[in-house]
Amino acid sequence: MSLPTAVEVTALRASVLGWYHESGRRLAFRGTTDPYLVLVSETILQQTQVSRGGPAWERFTRRFPTIEALAAASPAEVLRAWRGLGYNRRALNLQRAARIVVAEHSGRLPRDVAGLERLPGVGPYTARAVAAIAYGLPVGAVDTNVRRVLGRALAGDPADLRPAELQAIADRVVPPDQSSDWTHALMDLGSTVCRSRDPACGDCPLRVGCRYVAATRRRAGDRAGRGPAASSPRNGDGAAVRERRVPFAATSRWLRGRILDRLREADDPAWTAIVAPIGEHDGPAVGAALRALARDGLIELDRAADPPRARLPVA
Repeated sequence: MSLPTAVEVTALRASVLGWYHESGRRLAFRGTTDPYLVLVSETILQQTQVSRGGPAWERFTRRFPTIEALAAASPAEVLRAWRGLGYNRRALNLQRAARIVVAEHSGRLPRDVAGLERLPGVGPYTARAVAAIAYGLPVGAVDTNVRRVLGRALAGDPADLRPAELQAIADRVVPPDQSSDWTHALMDLGSTVCRSRDPACGDCPLRVGCRYVAATRRRAGDRAGRGPAASSPRNGDGAAVRERRVPFAATSRWLRGRILDRLREADDPAWTAIVAPIGEHDGPAVGAALRALARDGLIELDRAADPPRARLPVA
């Protein structure tokens, strides 16, 4: 796909930013351009909903207000402050990045995308988000929401764009003097209007000229001409086929979380005996979870003890 024309880019920017200034979410972490604070918010929001991520960002940055404070803390302190956010390797990667920045960059995050991407836990999206929001660089941060908004509006279907094509488009449409607002605006538009399911196309500032809207209308017309759609396949007893999901409490992720929560409640540097069963997980499952947590650097494990003992990492 060719890049949008200058006229298309101008119209896209005006529509999205106009909508954002009227309807965008006002979130605590959007009140700063401090690179460290932006990195913390983007790390938290990688796999945490905004409704939980905003308050968590406020708590975490009160505990570690500067990159130097985070670098000087023990991993155990960081993991305790991360409680409730899940995907705990994010916390350790964030601290590793802080220690590298303090040791090698005098406490200042790199200003360029390539330098940011070299930090632990910082991928292409996070690097571009920090560069755009904190440093005002005209780079397009592409997450799932941004991919959906730009892919639908400009191509009709995000699947029709290769990653390199989408990145080129995202970079092309960034307003050079409003990269921070633009980044927030596209994320908000994808989260609240251009949703994966049941998009609110009637409320979208891009509905005029959106290729997804045009394609949807064409499909609706085709279906009207063909009559009612065929019924969904059903299984042999007449009930609709449903996806079977494993209960969360039966997953290793649940078990790992419970182990970490036990260790968060212990005093440093005390060891805690981990006795099976935990929930419905037996001894072998608990042992496997402990070994996996140790491999990930999330705990220290005394394998010789019976039952095994563990603690949060202290250094």
